[in-house]
Amino acid sequence: MAAVVASAALVMTGCGAQEAPSASASAESAESVGAESAGPASATPSHVASPSGVSPSVASPSASAAVVTPAVDGVTPVCGAGSLKVTARQAAVRPAGTGTGAAIVEFTNTSAKACVLEGHPTVAGAGNGSPEKSAPLTVKPTGSASPVTLAPKGKAWVKLTFVQVQGEADGFCESGAEPVVFPTIVVGLPGAGRHQVALDDGRFAECDNTVTVTAVSAVQPS
Repeated sequence: MAAVVASAALVMTGCGAQEAPSASASAESAESVGAESAGPASATPSHVASPSGVSPSVASPSASAAVVTPAVDGVTPVCGAGSLKVTARQAAVRPAGTGTGAAIVEFTNTSAKACVLEGHPTVAGAGNGSPEKSAPLTVKPTGSASPVTLAPKGKAWVKLTFVQVQGEADGFCESGAEPVVFPTIVVGLPGAGRHQVALDDGRFAECDNTVTVTAVSAVQPS
């Protein structure tokens, strides 16, 4: 009986010794698998937040847009040529003579938005009423120029004073030059285009191809 018990104990001891390596091997295998799994993950760079805490790919477009987009609020544009209606009439106050003497040129803002006019006009006589045959006149500016804002349907003016034709019929120029008659003239303003205009009554008759001009004004001249 004692021999049988000792034999059984030896068998149990042998089985335990055989099972222990298997458990150890399993633990080593698990550690190996864990190391292999952790290896690739640690090799991949992790995302590094920018100092602001925002991804650079998100922050950059906004910063770029803020730099390249100019602020335009509060800026009133110059009146475009297509937004102006231009007319002309004889001035009430003009040099004595039989020519045009002086004319008032009126600019009306026909657009739905406010715009600005500024400066002294250029003036040319349109030969036979054709602007492509314009004859530029020598312009003598008077007064200082400042911006004039025109609300929709708002108006501004310039006055043109010519060297007056004297006498009757075809008249004459005191300088000895021949008087010139233009059915229309071409008036230009900085940034606002050039406009062909006729008098509401009569033609532009002048001497010496010279005209004195005022700057654009919000006050209607006489």
